[in-house]
Amino acid sequence: MTRALVIGGGPAGLMAAEAMAEAGLSVTLCEGKPSVGRKFLMAGKSGLNLTKAEPFDPFLTAFEEAAPMLRPILQAFDAQAVQAWAEGLGQEVFTGSTGRVFPRSMKASPLLRAWLARLAAQNVQINTRWQWQGWDGDALVFDTPDGLQQITPDVTVLALGGASWSRLGATGEWAALLDERGVPLRSFAPANVGLLVDWSAHMARHFGAALKGVAWSAGRYHSRGEAVISAKGLEGGGIYSVSRGLRDGHGLVLDLLPDLRVSDVAARLAKPRGKDSLANRLRKALKLSSAQIALLQEMARPLPQEAETLAQVLKALPITHNGLRPMDEAISTAGGVRFEALDQGLMLRDMPGVFVAGEMLDWEAPTGGYLINGCLATGHWAGRHAVEWAQR
Repeated sequence: MTRALVIGGGPAGLMAAEAMAEAGLSVTLCEGKPSVGRKFLMAGKSGLNLTKAEPFDPFLTAFEEAAPMLRPILQAFDAQAVQAWAEGLGQEVFTGSTGRVFPRSMKASPLLRAWLARLAAQNVQINTRWQWQGWDGDALVFDTPDGLQQITPDVTVLALGGASWSRLGATGEWAALLDERGVPLRSFAPANVGLLVDWSAHMARHFGAALKGVAWSAGRYHSRGEAVISAKGLEGGGIYSVSRGLRDGHGLVLDLLPDLRVSDVAARLAKPRGKDSLANRLRKALKLSSAQIALLQEMARPLPQEAETLAQVLKALPITHNGLRPMDEAISTAGGVRFEALDQGLMLRDMPGVFVAGEMLDWEAPTGGYLINGCLATGHWAGRHAVEWAQR
């Protein structure tokens, strides 16, 4: 039987292993950590968002510059395919009001257990605590609990992840190994990442509070997502969705009342407020939460008293910050293996028989189902084309 090797036990690597095993290849998967799917399980702690149920063209647009290269890959394993795959593992899914698709259990662990059981039934061998060290001639070398080991496969899929959450296995150290081989790479950068803010002491009582019903913008990136005030700054989907704009150097602007025009806000503020303080007026007339009012005062104190001017601040509040959180704290990373280094099947042009999948590739996408779908789709594509190459 054709011997296939997968390095990396995240969703892309597991999907590549499944595609090759289904085609009859003898598959070995090597993972550096004590267990596979660690980042996958972490993502599932807040509800495993598998994909986004929306028309294909807007779905593809989320992948920005990489969209032309990813189009056939995502068409071959789109949102409907992801849902069918999960249900084939016995995991019922549902679609939320925003189009995000989740397992009915909202957890990653039942899906991962079912997936590993199916891979075991397909005779996929999984070696954990096998740290890839590079090549020795045609052999791939691993540091294992039993010392250095070598595997010389007929075909290989690399799916080692990006460079965030290193404690879960995505260290990005593979970049040096591919750079030695002359593979074109783009430097890593944080994506879907929180913001550092040096709060005053007055904000401490609002740590953990959610900012809902607001809109964020940074350059050409806009989001109606929520954010949470944390001790270190701002976190959450609303911030993650515009973090690329922040990374590109644009300022962060918050619209506290995105469903109202400036004139509407000014009209409400202009009504007589009697003995109410300004904070009470903001709470009563505009339904702002205490956390929203605190953030407004933190960023724009002293607040203007004139209704029109205050309304403009409420609709476009500049957020002063200290930059993005460190890359290792990002949900994902930009950068990686450039598409110019790959053929249509995601095989390295200068390394026949070596394919690349998942976050190792130079693409990024927002949270909301795009990331996991992208990893599953590229793993599926690389696995299928690895089979075709091996058969030829």
